[in-house]
Amino acid sequence: MTRTRSTFQSPITETFGWLEGVTHPANRPLILVSQAAPVAPPPPALREALADLILTNDSAHFYGPVLGLPALREELAAGCSRRYGGSVSRTQVCITSGCNQAFAAALASLTDQGDEVILPTPWYFNHKMWLDMTGVRAVPLPVQTDMLPDPDQAAALITDRTRAIVLVSPNNPTGAEYPAGLLRAFFDLARSRGLKLLVDETYRDFDSRDGAPHDLFTDPDWDDTLVHLYSFSKAYRLTGHRVGALVAAPDLLEEAEKFLDTVTICPAQIGQHAALWGLRNLGDWLAGERDEILARRGAIRDGFPALAARGWSLKGLGAYFAYVQHPFDIPSDQLAKSLVRNAGILALPATMFAPAGDAAGQRHLRIAFANLDRPGIGTLFDRLADVTA
Repeated sequence: MTRTRSTFQSPITETFGWLEGVTHPANRPLILVSQAAPVAPPPPALREALADLILTNDSAHFYGPVLGLPALREELAAGCSRRYGGSVSRTQVCITSGCNQAFAAALASLTDQGDEVILPTPWYFNHKMWLDMTGVRAVPLPVQTDMLPDPDQAAALITDRTRAIVLVSPNNPTGAEYPAGLLRAFFDLARSRGLKLLVDETYRDFDSRDGAPHDLFTDPDWDDTLVHLYSFSKAYRLTGHRVGALVAAPDLLEEAEKFLDTVTICPAQIGQHAALWGLRNLGDWLAGERDEILARRGAIRDGFPALAARGWSLKGLGAYFAYVQHPFDIPSDQLAKSLVRNAGILALPATMFAPAGDAAGQRHLRIAFANLDRPGIGTLFDRLADVTA
């Protein structure tokens, strides 16, 4: 079996295939809540800065450093230090071609075939796909009813082949925001067992809490355990430019550099300059984007009682996502396919975020609500309320 055949088809690719041969009338267009990506381009000021860069900065069109632009690494390190109240240096930061590549580079540096990594379920499917393709066993850690994983249960899963625990907060797919104390408990567990704790904070800019979401960077030796992942894609609408970051110990980044050099040689220069410009100039704009996402989150919360009256349950809510339990006696993948035809809704079934046969996966859907304005959320709820199965 080849490495790619060892895993499943990308859920995004698969679900877009469900649209083939299905038409939706102009007065009832398809509602896309399947992919967690901004549907608008970057703000005009950023695009103008990029246009000038493309015309006037010749170096932006050539190879750059494998670990990323020094200025961007420095800016992100300073930003992490301010946000978390800790100490992060440029030598602990590298830039990657999206956050997925940051995850891949970290795991390539930490694991060998036959090793194990603990993933809370429901998991982010691309994490599972990468582990499958590299021969690393993903060990499922089912979350509790509050959508949070239990450190004690994780401890019971650790073997002599375990190399890391992976957490995503705010979570994809559930939206759950992990409490600081929970992240600290996992950090302490990982350190005590000689493991790495990977914390993916792709959606941190849309966390509903003010202040630092955790205190892990305040530990003077944080990099002996913590591996931090970040994405610029959601913050500055740079999904097509593929800019992410890996924040970790310099010796781990030295290993990651080998991986990055053989895959992309360097992150795309234009996207890096866009991220750097965003960090330096778009703080107020990003705060407004966060306010809008939180308002949409509020619309989900406030409007959900109409669905609850029909048997639906809101199990998780945060950042870009609502994680809902459906009331029907069919698996969620079958329900999701029928929603395309019968309700004009494309959402992802939780079977795509869970091990095969997982009972919880068959009862839930992920709704990426950040792509809808508040009237659109109302329309979504109206259509779901009319669904029978």
